[in-house]
Parts: sequence; C-alpha cells; structure tokens
Amino acid sequence: MKTMNKFFTTALLVASIFFTCTRAEAQTSGPLYNEIAQQDSLQFKDFNSRNLDQLMNHFDNSLELYQDNTGVRNFDQAKQAFGGLFKMSYVLNRKLIPGSMEVYPIKDYGAIETGMHTFSHVENGKLQVFTYKFMQIWQKKDGIWKVTREITYGH
Repeated sequence: MKTMNKFFTTALLVASIFFTCTRAEAQTSGPLYNEIAQQDSLQFKDFNSRNLDQLMNHFDNSLELYQDNTGVRNFDQAKQAFGGLFKMSYVLNRKLIPGSMEVYPIKDYGAIETGMHTFSHVENGKLQVFTYKFMQIWQKKDGIWKVTREITYGH
C-alpha cells in the first residue's frame, strides 16, 4: 500500500509538471531556424561534394547516429560509412524537402532539427530517388554548432 501511494504521488507530481510547462512550438522561421537551416545547408553541401573531412566537422566526437536499417554508429563508424558512400561509382545527392524542416530550441544546449530529405543518384542509367525522415540534435558550444545525435528512418 505504501508503494502504491508513493507511485501515485510521483505520478501526480510528474503530471502536474507536464501540464504546467509551456509547450514548445516548432519554429519554421526566425533566428534559430535560420541558424539551423544554414548549418543543414553547409553540412549537406559537404556531403554532396563528397568532402569527408569537412562533413565530419559538422559532427561532435560524441556522435551517436541511429539509422533504422543499419543500426547505431559512433563518430568513427559514421566517418567510415560516409567514406564508403563517397567511394561508390555514383554520386549520392541529398536535398532537404522544402517546407519539411522544423526546429525546436533546447534550453542551454542547442536545437532539435526534424524534416524530410531525398537522396538521389543515377544507377544503370535510371534516376533513383528515395525519401527519408530525419532528426538531428545540434549543440552550440562556444558559438559553434555540431550534431551530437542523429536519427534517420523510413528506409
């Protein structure tokens, strides 16, 4: 009985905190949105140009990259995987789907970026285009943005 009362007291406390907090709205414009949009653009400019060293500068050394079809990778594993992609006979291009990006602030840390993007390439004379969802956690430290966590799914 004592455990049950403790559970309900804790549940009530969590519920009251949840309902008194203000809900963060997705940003689709404004200063933070513009900063993250710029970072996203730079990150994938380096991806599309197959500049591995520059691409990896967008990621923190503590990177955890979660992908539904390949599992979890750390910074070094992600670098190796990107390097493998860049050695393919075709050039893979990423494009953010216009209007799909949303940005949410993370207090005293950075931002969450969500959206959808396409990856395309020509293989055997045919254009291949695939659309996926993603989420990146950006940390701003000493004025520099880096991705610490990334989730990509829908493969």
